[in-house]
Amino acid sequence: MTDIARPFDAARLDAEWLEADGFGGFASGTAGTPRTRRYHALLLAATRPPAGRIVLVNGIEAWLDANGERYPLTTQCYMPDLNVPDITGHLLDFTTQPWPTWRFAPGAHGEVSAELFVVKQTAETVLRWRLRRDAKSAGRATGGQASNTTGRVTLHVRPLLSGRDYHALHHENHAFNFAANIDGGCVSWRPYGDLPAIYAASNGAYEHAPDWYRNFRYPRERERGLEFTEDLATPGVFTFDLCAGDAVLIFSAEGVPATHENTTTRPSDASTHAQQLENAERTRRASFASRLHRAADAYVVARERGRTIVAGFPWFTDWGRDTFISMRGLLLSCARYDEAEAILLEWSATLSEGMLPNRFPDYGDAPEYNSVDASLWFVVAVHDYLAVQHASAATRRRLQQAVDEILAGYTRGTRFAIGADDEDGLLRAGVPGVQLTWMDAKIGDWVVTPRIGKPVEVQALWINALRIASNWNPHWREAAKRATRAFVERFVDPASGALFDVVDVDHVRGTFDRSVRPNQIFAVGGLPFQVVDGVAARAVVAQVRVHLLTPLGLRTLAPSDPAYRGHYAGGPLERDGAYHQGTVWPWLLGPFVEAWMRVEQPDAQACAAAFERFVAPLDAHLDDAGLDHISEVADGDAPHHCAGAPFQAWSLGERLRIDAILAMRHMR
Repeated sequence: MTDIARPFDAARLDAEWLEADGFGGFASGTAGTPRTRRYHALLLAATRPPAGRIVLVNGIEAWLDANGERYPLTTQCYMPDLNVPDITGHLLDFTTQPWPTWRFAPGAHGEVSAELFVVKQTAETVLRWRLRRDAKSAGRATGGQASNTTGRVTLHVRPLLSGRDYHALHHENHAFNFAANIDGGCVSWRPYGDLPAIYAASNGAYEHAPDWYRNFRYPRERERGLEFTEDLATPGVFTFDLCAGDAVLIFSAEGVPATHENTTTRPSDASTHAQQLENAERTRRASFASRLHRAADAYVVARERGRTIVAGFPWFTDWGRDTFISMRGLLLSCARYDEAEAILLEWSATLSEGMLPNRFPDYGDAPEYNSVDASLWFVVAVHDYLAVQHASAATRRRLQQAVDEILAGYTRGTRFAIGADDEDGLLRAGVPGVQLTWMDAKIGDWVVTPRIGKPVEVQALWINALRIASNWNPHWREAAKRATRAFVERFVDPASGALFDVVDVDHVRGTFDRSVRPNQIFAVGGLPFQVVDGVAARAVVAQVRVHLLTPLGLRTLAPSDPAYRGHYAGGPLERDGAYHQGTVWPWLLGPFVEAWMRVEQPDAQACAAAFERFVAPLDAHLDDAGLDHISEVADGDAPHHCAGAPFQAWSLGERLRIDAILAMRHMR
């Protein structure tokens, strides 16, 4: 794929950019500058990486004063339906490479660029503005006409602050502390006594002028059926003379990250400090092989003394299932083996009754053991890691021991009726009121897709896990053979030749669910070992291709099903009701492409054609929603508008894994 983004298009003003700090915190916003989500911020810090996220600096109000003329550089969304001021008349373009950068043409006063990047490992957000007055920029500003670009150009920047949980909203109150502590070129504020102080290092002049900006409106939150208005505090204004040189403003939070010496966030010379940070960041970002590899780095973050993978931005932390699925593309396909090893070893220490946690909550330390497949995806990730990396004997022994513990726990039975069936060796799971598979939407007591019994992808994972473990432990060989025989006998639907979605529904022997869902694809692709081949494999790929394949991934239910929901929209009830009832998931494209290749055994020419057909549309999406990233979900109905989190780890991970699959095919 090409590493070049499409040229700037005014229609992309709502597209979102992301700058992650490596600890779970991030900065994010839109190409057109208005904040459209409660999660859009310039300094959003993780106080207990990757959780404990708080918003400290929500945004800025920035404008130029050029010889008495005012040119806004930022737009705000206000109630009831205002987007002001309008910057589109002098916004030339926007790019995310190497980081978010805007170019403006403020009348006949040259060209101004605004840049923003977050420094990995120090969690500082650097903003820089630069005035350019050469003949070329002057011509762009005046439509090619001669112009006089002399005169003073002053930049004004008002920080907009809150001090809140990143899921919450902020409103005007008497407790907010506007007091500023000025120490040379650094200003700091502590809005609330129990939160970290905010540092702002600059090479400009600060004037304390506290005020409230009220009734901000967040359209994306409104679309999601959530509260969508907020008030923000502004303590003062920074002023810079752009004719004298670049303007620099660096935001950071006290004690975030905890390993960082905060003396570096109060430099005596902000310009020099910003240049040092820029040099380091340019070098780091240039080391990645492509824009996909650069984007992948955003999801790899700190957890305590180790590493983990954030499931998505802006609202997810790390989930077990997502971590193990994502790491195959984000880490192993990118040869980031040390990080993969660290994550696998850390998670292996959380084993309980044969299960790994599916989620660590934002608050509290008790992990949630509520997934049948997270532990099995761990086994797959261990297999892939050991296949590409020569691990130390101690690491190999510990990981294999963890796999054996999982299989032993599942064989004898564990939480939520998870256990190997004595009659056929397949894996049963589920109790009323609990969602255990990846189709895990739950609203109150309503589990939307309960799938109690023997779900098809769980069996594919179980058989793969048994086969993987049998490579070092002969004890599992017979169990793998028995489960495979039972799978072929019990899951092939005589009517279609494809596979049932669940058998022994609600633990009633002999029942089955014929819903056409994408889960059956894992019996052919997406896992190390095929469970079915021949006619059955072809039937699976054909059924999925005809009924579920879209340009952005696979639908979760065939449109012909009465329960199908073609749009993922509305409030939490409507969205969760559609989450796995037709909504498209891009991460499923990886298993489909691998299944198609296993069935078709294409030559190089057919492989290239398949890439254009199946993958190129997904690559076009890199420039449309979460820039350089792939969204969590999309509508099942055309034109398949993207939705959910705009930056999703397993969506990008599987896209990277497709490249690895194609590379392996070309090597044969």
